[in-house]
Amino acid sequence: MDLLKELVTYYNDNGAYVWTEFYRHFLMSAYGVLFAAIVGIPIGILIARYSKLSPWVISFVNVIQTIPALALLAVLMLVMGLGTNTVILALFLYSLLPIVKNTYTGILGVDKTLKEAGNAMGMTRFQILRMVELPLSLSVIMAGLRTALVIAIGIATIGTFIGAGGLGSIIVRGTNAAEGGAIILAGAIPTALMAVLADFVMGWFERLLSPANSRKLS
Repeated sequence: MDLLKELVTYYNDNGAYVWTEFYRHFLMSAYGVLFAAIVGIPIGILIARYSKLSPWVISFVNVIQTIPALALLAVLMLVMGLGTNTVILALFLYSLLPIVKNTYTGILGVDKTLKEAGNAMGMTRFQILRMVELPLSLSVIMAGLRTALVIAIGIATIGTFIGAGGLGSIIVRGTNAAEGGAIILAGAIPTALMAVLADFVMGWFERLLSPANSRKLS
């Protein structure tokens, strides 16, 4: 009960600070995933077209995923220095695997007869991609973005160790305090809520863009 009172008191006294760090945390996560989508979706389409490249590319992004977050941040910090840009680059690298893999799987999962029908109608490869493959694989791609965003929100917490701020700075402040349980919760609870909310919203978009729902709406 005392812990709950301390938590409420902390939010009352530091509400603006918590909101600022929440906003910064979300922006770092969103930018990392956005840049990964800009790069990863075309790569996924490319390796779906040229299957010989797929084992190499997927193995490479798999290797990135196995690197501990603190180790990757430490290496990037030596090159880019302290700050949010280093964290965004790390989140970009960690987000590549689910985005590339889901894009690759989604494009390959499109029914070949539909693509053959497009060819028979005289459509170019780009038109088939834009009008057939991408619409039918969009829900799978969205699932990759959803996974990437949730992962990014979790990893962004340790960005505080290189001066990037975010909700992790509140958690670290609590670990350094003598009785900092309430302060730790003050950072951990918004982080968890952000991840749950992001998963819910992205899941809603994923269901909305699924081929079954698209047919119902049309």
